[in-house]
Amino acid sequence: MSEQPGHPGHPGRHGEDGRPGRDREYRIEALAHHSGATVRTIRAYQDRGLLPKPERRGRANVYRDTHLERLHQIAGLLDRGYTLASIKELLDAWDTGRGLGGVLGLVAEVAGPWSDEEAGRISRAELGERFGGAQDDDAVEEAVKLGVLVRVPDAPEEFLVPSPQELAVAAELHAAGVPLLAITGHLRELRTKVEHIAGRFLDFTTEYVFRQYLDHPPTEEEAAEAASLVRRLRPLAQQAIDVELARAMRTMATRHLRRHLDADAAEAEVKAVEAADAARAVAAEEAVPAAAPDRSLPGFVRLPDRTFRAVEALVGPENVAAFVAAAAEREVQARTMDALVIEPGAGETPG
Repeated sequence: MSEQPGHPGHPGRHGEDGRPGRDREYRIEALAHHSGATVRTIRAYQDRGLLPKPERRGRANVYRDTHLERLHQIAGLLDRGYTLASIKELLDAWDTGRGLGGVLGLVAEVAGPWSDEEAGRISRAELGERFGGAQDDDAVEEAVKLGVLVRVPDAPEEFLVPSPQELAVAAELHAAGVPLLAITGHLRELRTKVEHIAGRFLDFTTEYVFRQYLDHPPTEEEAAEAASLVRRLRPLAQQAIDVELARAMRTMATRHLRRHLDADAAEAEVKAVEAADAARAVAAEEAVPAAAPDRSLPGFVRLPDRTFRAVEALVGPENVAAFVAAAAEREVQARTMDALVIEPGAGETPG
């Protein structure tokens, strides 16, 4: 059906001042056409109490501009992530005279951009150039899923870039040697952690700042005051994250570097000890008499490493063999002398 008489410019329907009346009338099909909602959706909103009942005129239902405006309000709130139940509470507050202007201002403040960065646009060819000529369709699809790139309708070779900074970071990481799919995988993991941090910040500020406005349908003044607080506190989340991320990166990067350097130093020390042990083993083998080069022969004695190091420190590497031989000879002679000495009375027979 088409619009009924009563829309602006229709002959015979004017306001009191002689100008065309402003409150147009619609049949449901025309209302659906102008609002973008389907007839089925409009009827569902009526059943839920989101949309006022139409005027019954004979066998037809007549809708007005107030219904069209309400449908636009519902669509805007749905786009911002509100459920139909929460939308009904807001609209009920408005209908009871508490006003919706401040609430919608608060909604717009919260749902608006949280950074000053402006979106960009890039072609598929430019995207390949930014990433060193890489033509990785899988990585592009992952970037689209993550919202890093947004396809442009009717332009398959064009993308919107919500955050050019984020794309620039990805390009730098790729230039440094990180594979594209590894970058998107890391972003997916990072986003999960950042969303957790954002949720905690919202819980924190809600508990101590915004609960007084949200535990009941806010008045026009309360909603405006809450919107002002959002504007004041919005930068704080970013600033806190920036400061703490810088601190954590410095701490973790220093610790990470020290751990790797210490590991390299420890490995070098182990290699030095092994080299010294090998050198001492060679010196010990060279100290064995030529007649007994085989370790299995009786003339070869393997000294403990600790003993060898002590002797080496005492007399020098070149005198180890001579020192060990002299010490052994002296010990043998001492034991021989001890055996020859007979203690007084040892050979006497007791009386």
